[in-house]
Amino acid sequence: MFVEVDVEASSNCEFSLTRVYSAIGEPAPVIRADIPDRRGNLGLHEITGWSANGPCQAYVVEVEDSGEGRALLFYGGDDGIRLKPADALEEWSLDSDKQWGEPCLLLDMDTTFEIAQQVAE
Repeated sequence: MFVEVDVEASSNCEFSLTRVYSAIGEPAPVIRADIPDRRGNLGLHEITGWSANGPCQAYVVEVEDSGEGRALLFYGGDDGIRLKPADALEEWSLDSDKQWGEPCLLLDMDTTFEIAQQVAE
């Protein structure tokens, strides 16, 4: 299975990215991860996908990475993903200086993350 990340520069993310990744497993809905902030400091962050309509589901999947072997890909909507510190008790907003957008994140396999709880129908 392949995962295509095709993000155009927008108000969420300043740059575009188009790339296809070879997935090793099935994508899972993700809500937070222990990742570096904009200054490179590791910490727990909330993650959401971002689209023209605002927040949407973000996902994580194990992928093959030519440079590292295997990695975790965090991706979301057509405008990428949006991140904020887990202790930032605010709604998702493009106007917040505590939040930022990325097209996706490709992180080490040791990255700790939390999957969204599945709701039974």
